[in-house]
Amino acid sequence: MCRARQFLAQHLDAWGLPHLKDSAQVVVCELVTNAVTHAHPPYGNLIATRFERLASGVRIEVHDASDAKPEHREASPDDESGRGLGLVDALTGGQWGVSDRDGPGKVLWAVCGENGAEVPQ
Repeated sequence: MCRARQFLAQHLDAWGLPHLKDSAQVVVCELVTNAVTHAHPPYGNLIATRFERLASGVRIEVHDASDAKPEHREASPDDESGRGLGLVDALTGGQWGVSDRDGPGKVLWAVCGENGAEVPQ
């Protein structure tokens, strides 16, 4: 099990949002898997997660040191990978993206909300 899933589940329970666990845990694992797959030297593969309680949901962030920005694409039936961001898109109602950060790398974020998705501030 992805350790980030367990960590997020603890936060969701503490915040009174256990009903978001199923979708939010899938989202965090997809984002972490993307970072593990694509974050490579020269800056290494240091990956960090951050969770923020929103009025009606949670913002999930995965920070990595790679400057390569992921792109949502349609995977063909024969592709063995490439469906993760499509799943994130579906589970968040399209509320996800990639942002720059201080220093090398990027932040991949997604919002899971009670009524679909909530636009982050």
